[in-house]
Amino acid sequence: MQGSRAAARYAKALLSLAKDKNVTKEVNEDMSLISNTIKDSGDLQAFLKSPVVKNTMKKNALLEIFRSVNGVTSGLFAILIENNRLDILPLVAKEYNRLFDEMNGVQVAKVTTAIPLTPALEAKIQQKVKELTGHEAKIENIIDESIIGGFILRVGDIQYNGSVSAQLTNLKRELQNNTYVAKI
Repeated sequence: MQGSRAAARYAKALLSLAKDKNVTKEVNEDMSLISNTIKDSGDLQAFLKSPVVKNTMKKNALLEIFRSVNGVTSGLFAILIENNRLDILPLVAKEYNRLFDEMNGVQVAKVTTAIPLTPALEAKIQQKVKELTGHEAKIENIIDESIIGGFILRVGDIQYNGSVSAQLTNLKRELQNNTYVAKI
């Protein structure tokens, strides 16, 4: 995917600049804010992708919406607009967050559940992550009703499947493989 490769390059350059200016944490918070805001606003997504809206309007809108961001972050807006790549801003933001976490040794645990995690469930998942990896991790919740219940946990290359659908599949497999015939 061309956009993601370009986003990775911009994110690496942004991280390097943020390191030089000693603002990696602030820029990481900015990138989280940008990523979440754009993800949650269909209107903003459409506005940023619109070929009809002039780049100066897009830049002014971003600077107004994200007026509290670090100067390094607002500089990213200008560079993306100048290079006509504003469409990859959400990808750059996510990639920066990933690189920042990697730099700081923070793992991300992807937890798939049928319903959103409650704080109590999140604490139990965190305990399971620590049990499996020996470290805590940032938890990213993915909702998938098809797993029926339980959860699927993925941290790096470790996967733990405690979903009801997996248990039903295993039970079905056992029943199909069971060749025992009861004698009456």
